[in-house]
Amino acid sequence: MADESQQNGSAQAGQTQQQQVRMQILAQYIRDLSFENAVAQKGAPTGDVQPEISVQVSLDARKRGTEHQYEVISKFRVTSKNKEDGQTLFLAELDYGGVFHIEGVPEDQLHPFLMIECPRMLFPFVRRIISDLTRDGGFPPFNMDPVDFVALYRQELARRAEQKKSDQQAVADGPETS
Repeated sequence: MADESQQNGSAQAGQTQQQQVRMQILAQYIRDLSFENAVAQKGAPTGDVQPEISVQVSLDARKRGTEHQYEVISKFRVTSKNKEDGQTLFLAELDYGGVFHIEGVPEDQLHPFLMIECPRMLFPFVRRIISDLTRDGGFPPFNMDPVDFVALYRQELARRAEQKKSDQQAVADGPETS
């Protein structure tokens, strides 16, 4: 009996901790959108067309003037090139933003939260916009694979650490003199 009440008590404490973190999407919007249909502009490519699609993702977050509010911008660049000759078939660029109300996230965990959880919440809308955009642009709809925002965040941390290390090395070496 005592074990059972302890388990219930710890489960309630865990729920209380989870309830302290609060995230609400206040707004979502397209900040910038462009689509270039190179095939329509230049004419149909000659020979066999084998599209090769690449997706580049970058993220940005900033605090807003209102307490507990943050703006997160996801930037997607989708390029389709013909495998055979490297000619661009289409280029789609989308900057998609969200305004979030976030409470209860410890300060040391806020940056990863903004760069991982917030874009994860926006991604289904981004995916739909890109799919509709490519379809409306005269191509088959492009259903983007899910983005691993955790891996993206870790890559950015590693890149920054490497940049800091090379900057420190350059300072330690000092300016070159002849």
